[in-house]
Amino acid sequence: MKPETIVALATGAGRAGVAVIRLSGPAAGAALSALTARDLPKPRMATREAFCDPRTGVSLDDGLALWFPGPHSFTGEDVVELHIHGGSAVIAAVIDAALSQPGVRPAEPGEYTRRAFENGKLDLAEAEGLADLVDAETEGQRRQALRQRRGALSAVYEGWRARLIEAAALIEAEIDFPDEDLPGALAQRAGPILRALADDMGRHLNDAHRGERVRDGFRIAILGEPNVGKSSLLNALAQREAAIVSDIPGTTRDIVETRRVMAGFPVWIADTAGLREAADAIEAEGISRALARAEEADLRIVLVEADNATVPALLTALGEGDLVVKSKADLTGDSGHLTISTKTGQGIPELEALIAARVAEALGREEAPVLTRARHRRLVEEARAALSRAIPALDLGPELAAEDVRVAADQIGRLTGRIDVEDLLGEIFSSFCIGK
Repeated sequence: MKPETIVALATGAGRAGVAVIRLSGPAAGAALSALTARDLPKPRMATREAFCDPRTGVSLDDGLALWFPGPHSFTGEDVVELHIHGGSAVIAAVIDAALSQPGVRPAEPGEYTRRAFENGKLDLAEAEGLADLVDAETEGQRRQALRQRRGALSAVYEGWRARLIEAAALIEAEIDFPDEDLPGALAQRAGPILRALADDMGRHLNDAHRGERVRDGFRIAILGEPNVGKSSLLNALAQREAAIVSDIPGTTRDIVETRRVMAGFPVWIADTAGLREAADAIEAEGISRALARAEEADLRIVLVEADNATVPALLTALGEGDLVVKSKADLTGDSGHLTISTKTGQGIPELEALIAARVAEALGREEAPVLTRARHRRLVEEARAALSRAIPALDLGPELAAEDVRVAADQIGRLTGRIDVEDLLGEIFSSFCIGK
């Protein structure tokens, strides 16, 4: 059964100079011919066309048409792109005319990329990289998403998968073909492969969630006692009035958060309730939330008054790299290191530069591709756990290890969407000439 042909606006909604409408599927070429009343243009060459409604012959717009015969297209199917003027009426009229053609329907969210995956044009990890690239708002997000879209992360996963298939082939060969003329102790030869692979997975998991933080944002918590200037500092860093500033202690009861881009990465800065013995249940809840945010933050900024530089007793955990900052320098005249005044602006540029350096140090290293999603982390953790069971099981017999190796291979295959028992059979037969 042939797939349906889908059509949708490929560019953003709203008024624009140019809009791109994309069709994909077996009826895409016929739909283009109907819209132009002409034969198909040369493949992959932009051609100026006059688009009309094939039902009435009414002219709709002038623009460009591109024809990408499958499989040499984004989806692997026949694809048409119509570059038209970006007015909403023009877009609606051209899409309506395309939908009038047999076998054409509106595309569902993500359907073009799903068809590209199903037709082998990209794997799941590359598809997720494409989604991240579309959503990228900062330079750091763009770089990470582009590397993933180009297959850097998939190459890591496919390398792991190939090594698992090699180990599984050794184990399965000893189990399934004991009477064949094969080298002895095949299963034991899988041990070094599995141990090295488990170590590699451990190194990737021990990355401080760097890839996820590039996607979701570096989190900063501003902490301190009431009325030390936390809300004023948040407003200074946000460069707008994000939090209410008052001389009344305990004004901030809940988390107030704002977003900035620093060092090319998204940064979330949170103002929290003042840390002290709570006067009522509401303030106690606010303090509890402040301490929870401090626990999960990537960087904690503890604000203390310059003439009383004491860290609040409620805050017991400061990590390496956390900052203790003196506030209200305009009242004390203190001009020492990390001393600020939100009223005069003293020290704010230096604090911003220090925060940006912390963000760049945490997220900006261009190393091996990192895990970028919770889905990836969960599957790698499950694969590594399976290997931790399979390695000691090798000493007890290949049958005990085989299932856990299969589990590990299945979890890694789910990362890219490529897992097939034929890979295992092919490795067995090609490596050992079984059935000769």
